[in-house]
Amino acid sequence: MARKLSLIAMLIGLMIVLTGCFNIEEPIKAESEGIWDSYFVYPLSWLLIYFADLFNDNYGLSIIVITILLRLLILPLMIKQTKSAKAMQDIQPEMQKLREKYSAKDQKTQQKLQQETMALFQERGVNPLAGCLPLLIQMPILLAFYHAIMRTEDINNHSFLWFALDAPDPIILPIIAGITTFIQQKMMMVADNPQMKVLLYIMPVMIFVFAMFFPAALTLYWVIGNLFMIAQTYFITGPKRQKDENAGGAKK
Repeated sequence: MARKLSLIAMLIGLMIVLTGCFNIEEPIKAESEGIWDSYFVYPLSWLLIYFADLFNDNYGLSIIVITILLRLLILPLMIKQTKSAKAMQDIQPEMQKLREKYSAKDQKTQQKLQQETMALFQERGVNPLAGCLPLLIQMPILLAFYHAIMRTEDINNHSFLWFALDAPDPIILPIIAGITTFIQQKMMMVADNPQMKVLLYIMPVMIFVFAMFFPAALTLYWVIGNLFMIAQTYFITGPKRQKDENAGGAKK
């Protein structure tokens, strides 16, 4: 889990660094050259304009539609990630027993603990790194979408609901982004895991701070993406989890 947290931190840092490395001042056009602009940024920019035209020049609705399309595109991977998180949650009692059994800190005992933990993962069909692949895929998409928003000139001077899309929303949208991030993290949190509990509070704060400085169009993407994930997580694990809890309560 510590490795997963390190990977998340590294990817977030990489996204921030890459955001500064690329020229976001240069408008994105069909004539833009390079693999990044031609195959990542421009297709998303084209979709932004295409759906905005369909919705009577409404770029807010365009962003919502594209966000849903992107989430549907990676839905199989996200389902795998959600099921992996639930599987990790289910085996926590057994992992705790192993930690108690091999509580000594000497190297030989810790190696034995790692071996039996991996055997438990294999027996129960759990892949502790399954949640990393969707993250690796999402980061380039998020960065490309950020560039598409920043470099699509047509989006300038457009607004949606109460906020301008090409400028940061000072407080309301960042708060919504932080709250939905917290709910999403909470629903996917592995029980009694200190590292995940730290992430539960760090991620919403980070998203809130980023949202205060990024264009509101990008924050809108985060919010819609979070709502999609909340609904997805509930329908995959929520009803079953509630049923299990009710069954456990009945046995007591």
